[in-house]
Parts: sequence; structure tokens; C-alpha cells
Amino acid sequence: MSPRGPVVVIDTNVWISGMLTRSGAPAQLIRQVVRQGRPVLTPETFAELKQRLWLPKFDRYVSIEDRRRLLHETDTAALWIDVSPQIAKQAFCRDADDDKFIHAALASNADWLVTGDKDLLVLSETLMASGVRIVSPPDAMQLPEFNLRT
Repeated sequence: MSPRGPVVVIDTNVWISGMLTRSGAPAQLIRQVVRQGRPVLTPETFAELKQRLWLPKFDRYVSIEDRRRLLHETDTAALWIDVSPQIAKQAFCRDADDDKFIHAALASNADWLVTGDKDLLVLSETLMASGVRIVSPPDAMQLPEFNLRT
């Protein structure tokens, strides 16, 4: 854990859920990580967030201004890292597109990878030996590292 709090890779689905439901577990977790920890971004994870956030299906739920604000605040708060080719070539997930989040966690020595994606959550025990701890937003809220009750 960094002196500032937990270093956390947040999956795209959690960022989007947090924006859509501002009182839910994903939104609470994001606020806490931005306030007291460090969210990790790579060019690949940020590109996916931007691409998904601008999908037309979100137009009626989230204003353009709110999306721009989220991207700016995320970019500003993030610990930006580059994934080495050695890490990037490793395959972990059934859905290879999800590997970028594990790669980010490994490259940054993140304390946690927070996701709602079942393809990532099932790898929790397998990846613990590599130092990657994977947890869902509701489960993360129960952990002392996130101190979400304050």
C-alpha cells in the first residue's frame, strides 16, 4: 500500500457503474480510491474507458459534461503506468480483452483489482500467488484498506 492508501486497478465496468448509480458500491469505492488511494491507469485501460463512456446508450443517463468531468478527474488522479512487453504477453483470462486489467495490476504492484466481471473474479485465487488480489465493489467495501465507512 502506498503512503496515500491503496493502489487500485478499477475495471471499466466499475467506472461506468459508478457514474450511472452514484450512491452504489462502485461509486462509493471510486470516491474513496480517488480521495485516499491511487487508481491505476494504463493507456489501454483508459482508452477502453473513453470508448465505452461515449457509447450512445449512455446519452440519456449521463451528460456530456459529466463524462468529460469523469475522464478529466480520472486522468488527474491516476497513477499512470506502462505495462512491459514481458507482462503484456501473459494470458490469464478466458476473455483476452480482460487481461489488460491484470497486466495493469501486475505492472503497478497494485494492492487490489476491483471488478464486477466474473471472468476476472474467478481468477482471484489463481492470481493471489502473483500478488494480485481481485475483489468486487461490494466486497471491497468490507475491507479495512478502503475505509469506506468514514
